[in-house]
Amino acid sequence: MEYIALDVKCSEELKEVLQAVLGGIGFDSFLENDEGFEASIEQHLFDENEFKDTISFFEDQISYSFKEVEKQNWNKLWESNYEPVVISDDLLIRASFHQPDKEYKHEIVITPKMSFGTGHHSTTTLMLLNQLEIDHQDKVVADLGCGTGILAVMAKKLGATSVDACDIEDWSVENALENAAINGIDINVTVGTVTDMPKKDSYDIVLANINRNVLLNEMGIYAGMLKPQATLLLSGFYTEDLPVIKEKAAEYGLVYESHKERLNWVSAVFHKK
Repeated sequence: MEYIALDVKCSEELKEVLQAVLGGIGFDSFLENDEGFEASIEQHLFDENEFKDTISFFEDQISYSFKEVEKQNWNKLWESNYEPVVISDDLLIRASFHQPDKEYKHEIVITPKMSFGTGHHSTTTLMLLNQLEIDHQDKVVADLGCGTGILAVMAKKLGATSVDACDIEDWSVENALENAAINGIDINVTVGTVTDMPKKDSYDIVLANINRNVLLNEMGIYAGMLKPQATLLLSGFYTEDLPVIKEKAAEYGLVYESHKERLNWVSAVFHKK
């Protein structure tokens, strides 16, 4: 069986939308990167006219290319493009087809499928680096827009008592639960937004790697979820957005502590007064 391998270059904001749209016409095996994502579709399911009609609304915002590959070659291509990610001297992100590496204190095994969060994107890397510096021991954690569940898995590996996560996509919820199982941990995952979370005001740490507009709109909700002195860890925005993020956080009694940058992306840490 042959496949069509698609390579899309687009903005961060469009990734999730495009993957949902393409998933509706048969594409699967989405793998994100800093420039966009890759996907595949069985050749007999691929209709070039349908594809062009589907993405016509986005054509001035994206670029793409595709080629035919054999199924075996597609699997090899996927695996060859998914390299283990060294986050720090203590943390390695790998897929199940990579060999374990005992050199690292923590390993997270991820099967990304259609979900965001492989460790390759700067925002995920920055969030993980900040998590490694935050005390998770015996903490109650929320992961908002969890994608693959990579941050939730990290929280549990760092000693969190419980982790509640949510995502608006069914496939992300399934993928997060699958990845949690692969890593031998339990997390609670809800289909929906932050307002659908089971706990409302009892979190020690809230993680949100989403995007600038959502973070600004939901900042008050995040503040309400946190215990006094609790930690809010954000990413999904650019360096130039940090001042407005800090300003909005301050409106809700969230005090800026620090931030990390990579390729113009930012992850910032706040605590609640």
